[in-house]
Amino acid sequence: MKWLNGYKMRLVIVGFVAVLMLGGGSAKADFTFGKPQNLGPTVNSLYHDAGPSLSADGLDLYFYSDRPGGSGGYDIWVSTRQGVEDPWGLPANLGAPVNSQYNECYPSLSSDGLTLYFSDYYSGSPRPGGLSAGDIWMTTRPSRSAPWGTPVNMGAPINGSTLDMSPTISGDCLTLIFTSNNRAGGRGSWDLWMSTRAGVQDPWGPPMNLGSTVNSGGWDGEGGLSWDGRAVFFDSGRAGIVGTVDLWMSTRKTIADPWAVAVNLGSVVNSSGNDGTARVSPDMRTLYFCSDRPGGFGSYDLYTAPILPIVDFNGDGIVDGADVSIMVDYWRTDNSICDIGPPPWGDGIVDVQDLIVLAEHLFEEPGLIAHWTLDETERDIAHDSASGYHGTVHGTPAWQPDGGMLDGALQFDGIDDYVSTEFVLNPSDGVFSVVAWIKGGEPGQAFLSQADSANWLCTDSIEGCLMTEVKAAGRGGVPLLSQTVITDDTWHRIGFVWDGSYRHLYVDGVEVAKDAAPLSRLEDAHGGLYFGAGSTLAPDTFWSGLIDDIRIYNRAVSP
Repeated sequence: MKWLNGYKMRLVIVGFVAVLMLGGGSAKADFTFGKPQNLGPTVNSLYHDAGPSLSADGLDLYFYSDRPGGSGGYDIWVSTRQGVEDPWGLPANLGAPVNSQYNECYPSLSSDGLTLYFSDYYSGSPRPGGLSAGDIWMTTRPSRSAPWGTPVNMGAPINGSTLDMSPTISGDCLTLIFTSNNRAGGRGSWDLWMSTRAGVQDPWGPPMNLGSTVNSGGWDGEGGLSWDGRAVFFDSGRAGIVGTVDLWMSTRKTIADPWAVAVNLGSVVNSSGNDGTARVSPDMRTLYFCSDRPGGFGSYDLYTAPILPIVDFNGDGIVDGADVSIMVDYWRTDNSICDIGPPPWGDGIVDVQDLIVLAEHLFEEPGLIAHWTLDETERDIAHDSASGYHGTVHGTPAWQPDGGMLDGALQFDGIDDYVSTEFVLNPSDGVFSVVAWIKGGEPGQAFLSQADSANWLCTDSIEGCLMTEVKAAGRGGVPLLSQTVITDDTWHRIGFVWDGSYRHLYVDGVEVAKDAAPLSRLEDAHGGLYFGAGSTLAPDTFWSGLIDDIRIYNRAVSP
């Protein structure tokens, strides 16, 4: 069956949506995270900036910081912006009576913007008037334009005889999750606890430990509850982490269901350092958190990472009619792959909500960060249509406008022809995939490499079999070699996929090599890319053949 063009396909979907019935169930949606972005020097300082909390309209960002200009220790600050697409303005200190000479941390703003919850820090002198070594407090105001009132201690049963901190409130203001140290009934020294109430005027109920699916018996805390109350993000130092302290999350089907086993957010979000104080934006499309990873402005900086639905169901790199067909096959079921709406958690059934989300992404290539079609006909630039990582042509490679597998291609002479680009990605940063068409070549040659680092895609020097020299970090890293010859003067679609645990090599849609055991991470590399030559431009690595349509994704695809 031949699929319709994009415009007609969208019309078909709109008509389909109009006649479908809504349903309900348990949420199992698949989603991923985009690359974290530092909020920049306007918001971040040379000091410790953490604990983000957004207003319902996404225009106010509260956080805590020990930067100069405060009342003492850690203070609560707020940055504002005119619209959700506008940049954040310079942060302002909330001042007295909220901030004091003591520590005010972990702000959490109610959905109406009229109540601000916060707490003491886990070290230092607590604010006077509390019940223990550290407590949770709240301040209110009659309107969003009015000043904040004098904070009051939340008292029992929220606060106990031990340190209680880092409150986070749900969008309906009926669920409060917080961190407590050595509270009776806990699993470890630091646990996540939850209290609920029937209405906003009702008292809070006795806190309940989130249990063994969330708490590990070690450090678990600084939670961030999603606005729908069905996901909690937190930081933990438990086993199975990427860095020193990682971000984790747990979800539940409904607010009446138990929390599922927590999962690590993975190496796209987590770094080799400390990552924490995660909160989700009110529209649940962006994760805010703090990190001391390299490249920041201070000891801890604020970052964001987009929460992205996985809509390329078959993993072929593009969202198209095949993905629509898959969704139709699972219609009215609780299939976790297709349950993508409402984003990001889904609603437990494949229905109209999921089709709406899919329609928003039709004919996109999710996670595509670079794409060199190599369809040019002249000049010395190979254009990147995805992100602007344009390549510079060296030597005299010949453009072949009609000689590629997909339109044009670039012919390399195996002597001194190659293309160079600026830095595109560091393999150690997380999941990525590379796909390209090639024809020709000789044993020992490379067609894609990273300058002064490793040959991403090349052939072994004996038989011309596909291999990658991108290795695991540390001693003992070795290349991954297939047994598939690709230097047979035939067009081949080549793929290299790093899924965060295993390296995979593909030839013409078939996996031809995979690591036998999981790897922790790949070697660091910060150079630009070479097409048609090895990483050091050694004479025997120059490619003698055609290269066409190179694509790089920041996710695992199925070439």
